[in-house]
Amino acid sequence: MNTDVLKSIASAMVAKGKGILAADESHGTCKKRFDALGIECDEESRRQYRQMLITAPGVEEFLGGIILFDETIRQFADDGSRFVDVLNEKGIIPGIKVDTGAKDLALHPGEKVTEGLDGLRERLAEYRSIGARFAKWRAVITIDAEKKLPTDACLWANAHALARYAALCQEAEIVPIVEPEVLMDGFHSLETCEEVTGRTLEIVFQDLNHQGVYLPGIVLKPSMVLSGANCPDQADIETVAQATVRTLKKYVPADVPGCAFLSGGQSAEVATAHLNAMNTMEDVPWNLTFSYGRAIQQPALKKWAEAPDANVALAQAILLDRCRANGLATRGEAGE
Repeated sequence: MNTDVLKSIASAMVAKGKGILAADESHGTCKKRFDALGIECDEESRRQYRQMLITAPGVEEFLGGIILFDETIRQFADDGSRFVDVLNEKGIIPGIKVDTGAKDLALHPGEKVTEGLDGLRERLAEYRSIGARFAKWRAVITIDAEKKLPTDACLWANAHALARYAALCQEAEIVPIVEPEVLMDGFHSLETCEEVTGRTLEIVFQDLNHQGVYLPGIVLKPSMVLSGANCPDQADIETVAQATVRTLKKYVPADVPGCAFLSGGQSAEVATAHLNAMNTMEDVPWNLTFSYGRAIQQPALKKWAEAPDANVALAQAILLDRCRANGLATRGEAGE
């Protein structure tokens, strides 16, 4: 493990003013989004769409990395350039999703555990040879007070998988994005979300330490502390920002270089506003940035879908606007 290399890459991914674009949707997720807009979802249409994202002029000013799907990291642009090479030329670090999805957790109805550890060492070696310099693994935690979820079994199972994945990444000199997502689905209050998020982070960092993971060489991808999507009492922007930073300060070590938040179903504007509010707060030891998927892509996707051949430049301009807004939010300047 080369700690200098890991630390350098992790710091570059979350450098002030920059964030990470999550463009690693599975075929199933991509099909749902394309179907909703009347686009056929096949390998070529996915390639054309991801090409629009990757080649967008100017996004490198606001993106430190882009997470790719297995199909995408092997694809080429129209001019014959590998997508990985296009990103490297822009100074954007290529990354790869390596988990194989969240599956039902045995004996725990309603809960999931993320799989993909089998063969991961060999897959990481191949991805690094292709050009990936960081990876992503997503765990999902469900809150359901009536069913007394999440259980400790779910938290520990997912934390252990995240820690083993992170250790394997660092062995391969690949920076792991550690993503324990507390889902916003449900009727729970912000206070319940804060409690569950704190417990989740506490257990994740215990297991990272048990596995010997080098914390300056990771990026944490946490969910924000939010009211459940169906909760009648929705917390305002400032309350969410305060609760999220308060929770991170309790459980995230200061030597983690950055927290790149997931959007988790928030609208593009609200996700940016929450990030901006957090970055107006004082005494925060990490760079707080974004690793958004839909909250950056969706407005551009809608424009591109209207005329995939004719609207590339228009969609790219919309994409750049969303990247710029979030880049400003990492400085607390999005509202200025």
